[in-house]
Amino acid sequence: MTDRWRVGANLATLANGLLGVGAILYTLAGNPVWAMLLIAGAIGFDGLDGILSRRSPAPAARFGRVADSVADGVTFGLAPAFLIAVHPASAAAWTPWEPLAVALAAAYFVSATARLTYFTARAHELPHFRGVPTPESALALIVVLLFHDVPAFQSVQPIAVLTGVAILTVMMVVPVPYPKVRRGSSFRPVAVATGVLAGLALVPLQFRPAPGTALYQLADAASLGLLVGVASYYLLGPFWTRAPRPRAE
Repeated sequence: MTDRWRVGANLATLANGLLGVGAILYTLAGNPVWAMLLIAGAIGFDGLDGILSRRSPAPAARFGRVADSVADGVTFGLAPAFLIAVHPASAAAWTPWEPLAVALAAAYFVSATARLTYFTARAHELPHFRGVPTPESALALIVVLLFHDVPAFQSVQPIAVLTGVAILTVMMVVPVPYPKVRRGSSFRPVAVATGVLAGLALVPLQFRPAPGTALYQLADAASLGLLVGVASYYLLGPFWTRAPRPRAE
C-alpha cells in the first residue's frame, strides 16, 4: 500500500530542490530578488517535508534523509553561494571585492555541505540542531543582502555583506544547540511570523518599487521585522533549546 505521507514528503523535497535550481538560474539571469523569494519559499517546502515525514507510520528511511540533504544543499548551500558571488545590480561597487566574494561563497557552500553531511549521518537523531541550520542561514543571508546589496535599503556595502557571510559561515558549524521549529515548539510562533515577514519583504520588491513609494516602504518595514525575527533565532535560539540529560550508566 502506498504511504501517502511519505510520497507527499518526497514531493515536498523535490519542490525544495527545484526552487533552489530556479534561484541559481535567476541569480545568473541578473534577478537576485526573485532568487531570494524562491529560497524563502523553499523553506516552507523544507518544513512541509518534515511534517509529512513525521506523520508517516513507516520508519524514516535513509533515502529520505539523503534526498532532503541534497535538496537543502542545492537550495540553502549552492543557491546562497551564487547570491554571495554574483552581484549584477551593483557590479561597480563589487568589482574590487570579487575574489573575496567568490572565496567566501565557496566557504559558505563547504560549511553548509559539511553541516548537512553531519546531520544526515548522525545529528538527525538529536532533539535539537547543532549549529544554525542551513535554511535559517539562507534567510539571514537574504536579510543582509536586502539591506546592503539589493535593494540596499541602507546602502550598497560589500564589506558589510562579506562580514555577515563570514559570520553565517562559522555559525553553521559551531557546536551550539539551536531549536528544531516543530509543532508545539515555543519558538514556532516566532518562526511563522518571520516567514510571513519574509513574504511581505520580498513579494513587493518583485514590482521594482521606487524609493518612497508605499510598496517600497512596506518592503523596508517588513525587512526590519524579518531582521528582528532572524536575530531572535540566532541570539535566543540556544536558550530555547534544552540540552538532553546524560543517560544513566
